[in-house]
Amino acid sequence: MSDKGKYYITTAIAYTSGKPHIGNVYEIVLADAIARYKRLTGYDVRFQTGTDEHGQKVEEKAKAAGVTPKEFVDKVSGEIKEQFDVMNVSYDKFIRTTDPYHEKQVQKIFRRFYEQGDIYKGKYEGMYCQECEAFYTKSQLTADGKCPVCGHDVKPMEEEAYFFKMSKYAPRLIKYIEEHPDFIQPESRKNEMLNNFLKPGLQDLCVSRTSFSWGIPVDFDPKHVIYVWIDALSNYITGLGYDADGNSSELYKKYWPADLHLIGKDIVRFHTIYWPIMLMALGEPLPKQVFGHPWLLTGDAKMSKSAGNVIYADDLVSLFGVDAVRFIMLHEMPFAQDGHVTYDLMIDRINSDLANNLGNLVNRTLSMENKYFNGLVSNPHDDEPVDEELKQAVSDTVRLVNAKMDELRVADAIQLILDLFSRCNKYIDETMPWSLAKDPGKSGRLATVLYNLLEAIRTAGVLLKAYLPDTADKILKSLNTVHTDYDSIQSFGQLETGITITDHPEILFARLNEKEVMAKVDVINARIAKERAVQAEKKQEVTVDDFDKLDLRVGRVVSCEHHPNADKLYVLQVDLGEDKPRQIVSGLASSYTPGQVIGKNIVVIANLKPHVFRGVESRGMLLAGKNDKEIAVVEVNGLKPGTKIC
Repeated sequence: MSDKGKYYITTAIAYTSGKPHIGNVYEIVLADAIARYKRLTGYDVRFQTGTDEHGQKVEEKAKAAGVTPKEFVDKVSGEIKEQFDVMNVSYDKFIRTTDPYHEKQVQKIFRRFYEQGDIYKGKYEGMYCQECEAFYTKSQLTADGKCPVCGHDVKPMEEEAYFFKMSKYAPRLIKYIEEHPDFIQPESRKNEMLNNFLKPGLQDLCVSRTSFSWGIPVDFDPKHVIYVWIDALSNYITGLGYDADGNSSELYKKYWPADLHLIGKDIVRFHTIYWPIMLMALGEPLPKQVFGHPWLLTGDAKMSKSAGNVIYADDLVSLFGVDAVRFIMLHEMPFAQDGHVTYDLMIDRINSDLANNLGNLVNRTLSMENKYFNGLVSNPHDDEPVDEELKQAVSDTVRLVNAKMDELRVADAIQLILDLFSRCNKYIDETMPWSLAKDPGKSGRLATVLYNLLEAIRTAGVLLKAYLPDTADKILKSLNTVHTDYDSIQSFGQLETGITITDHPEILFARLNEKEVMAKVDVINARIAKERAVQAEKKQEVTVDDFDKLDLRVGRVVSCEHHPNADKLYVLQVDLGEDKPRQIVSGLASSYTPGQVIGKNIVVIANLKPHVFRGVESRGMLLAGKNDKEIAVVEVNGLKPGTKIC
């Protein structure tokens, strides 16, 4: 096979906030199909993915889990890699942004930006989405003030920060995008970046944070950590051995610029505005193309753990097998619109497209070859016009699949292969091999018909290597052919004669029983629901700022009486060092008598909004612990009423 040169493809590195669902894993499977196809057709491919492991959200999740940030990302990165690996993904490099080489290079890159005047120190004031690790102006928020990408709450933020002079490079980037129409795909994403961000005027970007510490520190100003997008985006070059001091590796010199960055549509802005400007500032070439793929949805909704509609890749593989899940992910995603999956749809697609069409064709053809010729392949060339139609369909499929893959229309390419299987099934109906077998004089014609079918199946098997690699291997092994590369399908008739195919054709895809599958789905959903319930029981982590909102003070219980309308409640009068005691309603009656409460020095949340309990107003809340049997108030001795707790 001729060498077509290098091809470097990357995915957006996965954020280490939790186990990825199939909406996250879809991207790596799509990239894998593209990478495998490029290898198949003669390219020297480098395929990189990995995990993005820094940021405030990671730091807070680690605290909530009671582990260090590094322990947390080690665990989650491992889970992400497991989900990628279960899908038979053929990446060459799995980078982690906690890798020492990457961290060192990011520091060098940041310092270089600063020394050449692209970065300056200032103060950030604006809205911040912690979920996306992104800054927004008020005009960019939704009508109800939410993040325009993920829909989560944003919060005002003010802190000292370094800023990158994005506006300095904006005119150059606009010119580049307009002169390279394929740089941003699909077209709608390009228009969005130009019209919504670049042409209205690009603001300078906040590129450091001081409000948390889990990140790569700025080496010349260590109280700052480098903004996650400067850190994460640099992986595409540090993973190749880029060196900001000019001593980059031969790997970098060979593969950069990237041929394709494959990313989700929600992070197109970072990859087509911030990243190209960073590269311009470094004096490095821009990637050839950035493709912002749509989302894979459950029904009509984007998958999220909070919505409770997640589906995990390993669960699907346990139900359907790896290649069937790859097929669903790749086939159900349009080029520019979101794809929709449900269990009903998956079962239907597997039964109709994989079991009835692909699997049935391969099995019945191999079975007829064994039944009529003991598996021995021959081709007497007893041709008729219908044969030429099949041969043309085979040739057209090879050509059209290549054209679709050049446009990254993977779902369309797979459909073309399915259409070829359908055409083969139609060819069987047209030629009726079972009828030919009844006439000894038609033996040559029967052998030719079956040869044509086996050759068409071989061609489809070679093409399937990019999408359903295990299935492709099974098909080609069953044919006992050595012609399994891309060059061998450029002309019809390369299947050897005189070989003997397998005498035990494997059932590639069995038909699924919907009731049986859904019973297993119920078990999976019950497990996920239980995991979600356990997680929901955990209190949401608060920040220091949140804690500072509480006014905790020492209070002395002056009196305690039964609530007139509730047996389990007491009405307390508590001295907080104010002009008069506070009235506080508390549920202590099950564990204390009134006399046991009077005189205790307790801790009170003094700035809680007043609330009415069964007709009695309460102006505060006392702190207490509770187990299955009893309640115990938190007592403080030696401090005067009104003393602030901090």
